[in-house]
Amino acid sequence: MERLNKLVTKKPLVIFSMTTCCMSHTIKSLFYDFGVNPTIYELDEIANGCEIEQALSRLGCNPTMMPAVFIGGEFVGGANEIMSLHLKRSLKPMLKNAGALWV
Repeated sequence: MERLNKLVTKKPLVIFSMTTCCMSHTIKSLFYDFGVNPTIYELDEIANGCEIEQALSRLGCNPTMMPAVFIGGEFVGGANEIMSLHLKRSLKPMLKNAGALWV
């Protein structure tokens, strides 16, 4: 859990993802379209991916529901939550407040 906290507090936007997950791809594309450069950890490609997955599940993130998105060090949710925030026009202000988006 401590390692997870270190990873999510170092950068304004952190995404934990799986390379084979289409929803992860969609959310990453959304952020790229905004001009944001997220820090992405592909859990199926990194050595301690299972450990991070376990820590995410302790936070309430369902490991089968990738991606897990952190903005400003806070767990925001997965694809459903991100899309909901985007549709409510709340996502960009969150990114600006976290320092992930400057425009």
